[in-house]
Amino acid sequence: MRKAPTQKRSRERVEHILSSASRLIAERGSDTMRMSEVAELSGISIGSLYQYFPDKAAIIRTLAERYNAVCRACIAKGLANVTTIGELRQAFSALIDEYYDIFFAEPVMRDIWSAMQADKALREIELAESRQNAALLADAMKRALPGEAMETLQTSALLVMCFGDCAMRLAVSTDETEGRALVEAYKRMAARSFAPETG
Repeated sequence: MRKAPTQKRSRERVEHILSSASRLIAERGSDTMRMSEVAELSGISIGSLYQYFPDKAAIIRTLAERYNAVCRACIAKGLANVTTIGELRQAFSALIDEYYDIFFAEPVMRDIWSAMQADKALREIELAESRQNAALLADAMKRALPGEAMETLQTSALLVMCFGDCAMRLAVSTDETEGRALVEAYKRMAARSFAPETG
């Protein structure tokens, strides 16, 4: 954002802008959304809109960061009490189901997720988010596998999270029956990775 809102009125204006953008994205997708349309739907001038958001990417970035924060909090909560491999597999499986349900039900989140792939700066934000989520997973894996090296667990956790993103994108692009089958297949693959290395 270009101008961080400090006063209540400014914060309310930003929320209204983001709500209007979300409505437009839900109706037609972010590709066709224009800043002039966001301003019109928000009931403000284009100049006022640019005071807060210099371009469409800034709006998408702000919405993505909000969704990311919610998802990260879910992951932290879901993995907080993990101490064994069994608990890890169960908690991770529940998180993947929750993710799928959220993305399947939220077209705006799906659109923003896709839009982030087309912008280098947004892809970097997504990678940073994957690293943060992987760190949460690696911490849980370390509690369940105290004998494993943390560096190895961090690498595995990042791969699990990145593969999970790919699997989720594929799952939400299909019908629900196939999507849920893909989610179940990914969960089985991920579960096999939560095991101590042998040899």
